[in-house]
Amino acid sequence: MKITSPAFENNGNIPSKYTCDGKNVSPPLIFSEISENAKSLVLIMDDPDAVKPAGKVWDHWIIFDIPKDTKEIPEGREPRGMHGKGTSGNLKYHGPCPPDEEHRYYFKLYALNTELNLSEGSAKSEIEKAMKGHIIEKSELTGKYKR
Repeated sequence: MKITSPAFENNGNIPSKYTCDGKNVSPPLIFSEISENAKSLVLIMDDPDAVKPAGKVWDHWIIFDIPKDTKEIPEGREPRGMHGKGTSGNLKYHGPCPPDEEHRYYFKLYALNTELNLSEGSAKSEIEKAMKGHIIEKSELTGKYKR
């Protein structure tokens, strides 16, 4: 399984258009080679560099129960599925906005053998707990941004 973006390469720089310094719209994402056994997808975008000391992570975008046949998320669009609650209380995309040095942003795609059947606005910790034992595949796209 793969997650890519035509807007930036893996470990490349995220264009400012997709950040708080630009239009703050979600970048286009492409999903490919998804297992035939998948029942749903989960997308989590987070920033492990946001809160010091290390160990805290800022959650920017969380969507679960995404239909398994989803192949792309067009720029500035929210995919079908249920939205989890980000660190800012957001239910939709919240772009990079680092207060200091360059940060890394992980777009993590999971293929699950089930749907999670959690409520809209569930926390990432609840979603990750429900995913345990159900992950078929995982793929990751990393982008970097510095103001």
